[in-house]
Amino acid sequence: TFIFTGVLAQSVWQSAALGLISLVADRENDFSQEIFVSPASRYAIVVGKILGESLVALPQAVALVAVGLLLGVPMSPLTLLALLPIVLAMAIFGGAFGLLVLSTISTQRAASQVFAFVMLPQFFLAGVFNPVHGLPLYLGILSAITPLRYAVDLIRNAYYAIQPVGPQPPMDPPGLDLAVIGVAFVAFLAVGTTLFVRSERNR
Repeated sequence: TFIFTGVLAQSVWQSAALGLISLVADRENDFSQEIFVSPASRYAIVVGKILGESLVALPQAVALVAVGLLLGVPMSPLTLLALLPIVLAMAIFGGAFGLLVLSTISTQRAASQVFAFVMLPQFFLAGVFNPVHGLPLYLGILSAITPLRYAVDLIRNAYYAIQPVGPQPPMDPPGLDLAVIGVAFVAFLAVGTTLFVRSERNR
């Protein structure tokens, strides 16, 4: 159950973030320049892209839930209904992170290499497979600045609050998760959009 909730959060978050590589593809074929000269707000364009990639990540979440049920992870209909909007919100959060990472990258090859470097450490620092409370100080600091940690922790908080499954693992307060995610989302969206548009103008 602990690993399932972590993998669910990590999968939708990563899928939405990686989906933003399509922005780099648009940049390579100069389609992005045509989009950003339109009368629409650049934030509306980027948010639309993030929402689209977040919706694409949802079928992956459905498949993971099906696998979890087959493995015997307890999930009531109420739990599934409660997790749906949270999973979608975490996918949107992941998309905003992907925008920030890709904002100054010009090729899909470079984007794939950067994502591998950025994503892999987060799997362990965010508590996807292992608890992150009680880590040594230097790992605790790295874990605290890992965006994925708060997505994993919020989904885990929601799951354990609704589904009675015995002892709960140590988790951050959900209010802290929401506060960090809200601030980080706004920062990722604002900085990522600004950098992306600026790099398009400088081409």
